Amino acid sequence: MRVGTHGFIGARLTEARQARGMNGTELADLIGVSPQSVSQYEHGKQSPSPEMLELISDKLNMPLSHFTREVSHPESNPIFWRGRTTATRAARDRAEVRLIWLRDIIDYLAIFFDFPPLDLPKLMDAPKDFRQIDTDYLEFAASCVRTYWQVPDGPMPDLLLEMENKGIIISRIHVGAEKLDAFSQWSSTYLIPFIVLSRDKASAVRQRFDAAHELAHLVLHCRVDPKRLNSAADYKIMEDQAHYFATALLLPADEFTNDLWSPTLDGLLALKERWKVSVGAMIKRCKALYILDDESEKRLWINYNRRRWRTGEPYDGKIEKERPRILRRSISQLLSEGVQSVSQILSAVPLAPRDIEELCDLDPGALTGDIADMRAMPALKKRIQPDEENVVSLFRRKDN
Repeated sequence: MRVGTHGFIGARLTEARQARGMNGTELADLIGVSPQSVSQYEHGKQSPSPEMLELISDKLNMPLSHFTREVSHPESNPIFWRGRTTATRAARDRAEVRLIWLRDIIDYLAIFFDFPPLDLPKLMDAPKDFRQIDTDYLEFAASCVRTYWQVPDGPMPDLLLEMENKGIIISRIHVGAEKLDAFSQWSSTYLIPFIVLSRDKASAVRQRFDAAHELAHLVLHCRVDPKRLNSAADYKIMEDQAHYFATALLLPADEFTNDLWSPTLDGLLALKERWKVSVGAMIKRCKALYILDDESEKRLWINYNRRRWRTGEPYDGKIEKERPRILRRSISQLLSEGVQSVSQILSAVPLAPRDIEELCDLDPGALTGDIADMRAMPALKKRIQPDEENVVSLFRRKDN
């Protein structure tokens, strides 16, 4: 009789396979079994032998303990995908697994840290039907966020820092899909939102815009019927609204207009480093504010394409990308304070070290190799009291 692995959980195999961008047939070829066997493993109808599980662990670059870790409750809230209509199902599956792993990491860090409480403005007079949201309301919503967060006049400062300070969990990953820029979800477990940004080819200005775009979904569309997301027409409306909100948040009408000396490509480019917004987004903002008419906008886009800025604008490599701080500083503080060692972290969060490094925006090598060995310290029996730069107060977890 074939002996399986005690405690094996098929859903964790599915996660690992999807995270590595494989389908069942590709994994079957890699480990020398039939696709039917992989399907039976994943659906709990059969358990791989210890030897087979070791092979799977090696090929998928996952620790053995990952495959016996209990799966957390699935989230009921929808995911907003930036690039839903163009990204493949496999790309979205690969990215969605990162959300699961991100929640696993938060589960672990919540033992030691209090996180900033959620602090998003409650918008007044919001239309009950998102299709009734017009540009005037989007201007109002963007202004409300800046006012509520006490953002100073002018260019938005570090947007990721502002969002993390207000209780939003942010991560950056290599999505591996050109058309999938970012995604977000309200956690039904923690009652807080998660935003995941793509590291792939994204410039600093593109990343800021993506973050503002996802913030729009969190603020404007959190109560939308999930079935609406399956309608291409409705989803386009929500995407267009998020685009408009993002430009209004990053380029407030009065301050941006006062700073603009000439609505030309060179005039807009002169503002790029200060506002940290792409020239393309500024063109759209000028059109929305009636600074440009249809013909003027068309001429700008023709010249924009003639300069080949579609594939990359000037200063894209000069402006430094913003980095999420909360998760990185939490892991670093656990290590530097001696509360946890690298081995304890990897035992508590059974993922590949490089997956944790990526999700927590740690420097490469922080949990691997010589750097990790130097940082690891004996664990102390104490609870960390986070400093003001790290985390502030505990988010509320919903009782199951």
